[in-house]
Amino acid sequence: MAVNKTIITVAPTGAWPKKKDNPNIPMTPLEIAKDVYECYQAGAAICHLHMRDEEGNGTMSKAKFEETVDLIRKKCDIVINCTTSGDLKATDETRQAHLRSIRPEIASYDCGSMNWMHNSIFINHPKFLEELGMTMQECEIKPEIEIFDSGMIYNSLYYLKKGVLKAPCHYQLVLGAAGGAAATIENLVYLRGLLPEGCTWGALGIGKQHVPIMLATVAMGGHLRVGMEDNVMWSAGVPAESNAQLVKRAADIVRIAGNEVAAPADAKEILSIDRQCTFSK
Repeated sequence: MAVNKTIITVAPTGAWPKKKDNPNIPMTPLEIAKDVYECYQAGAAICHLHMRDEEGNGTMSKAKFEETVDLIRKKCDIVINCTTSGDLKATDETRQAHLRSIRPEIASYDCGSMNWMHNSIFINHPKFLEELGMTMQECEIKPEIEIFDSGMIYNSLYYLKKGVLKAPCHYQLVLGAAGGAAATIENLVYLRGLLPEGCTWGALGIGKQHVPIMLATVAMGGHLRVGMEDNVMWSAGVPAESNAQLVKRAADIVRIAGNEVAAPADAKEILSIDRQCTFSK
């Protein structure tokens, strides 16, 4: 495989933005599945999924994950990446229940606790992280190790040494979250330098630093994540028309840089994934 294939992940929904922030954000299983298919057609190889309840708040509802993934799987072979942190009130059990039934190819592994939005705590207790790592191994799910600051990378190295995580690891550098590392090029370079040899990685910038971090990530050889979970705007004062619009811009940047946009099969090869998500209800 050519080494210049760049994976585009779309994160269409997240747990926090609402229709008031951008009326085009998908919220229901049907809306999310339709949106993901449009993003797949635009060049996304992976979809990172969150679910919303009837009031539009983040939920870890296993039934909603199952319904959404089923709808997506009827349309395309995009790689499924499920969150394990879509609701700060969720229990250790509800954060993992959908993994056992859906068995997505990838799931998020937030490698430490942090203050969240300066008004709450995002708890990822060591006991939970060890249990989650073993659940993912049991279900043959690739952890996407989400990094919000440098300490989380060192946590991941500990869990790698302990066998809770297994190489080759895949990292997602999340820059610009309130309570985490700021979305600056300096922080991106620093965090990238801490990652273990032989890993794969991607990065994203939340909000207005979305495009600068994307440009730097491509230049540094990383993979991309775009979508309304991270950024509901197209440009200053201009809401994004759709997640597919954001994916198309990322694909254009990849091609301008001289790279190829990775297809789902390419993404699986790059990330050492040899299976497709399967239901085991």
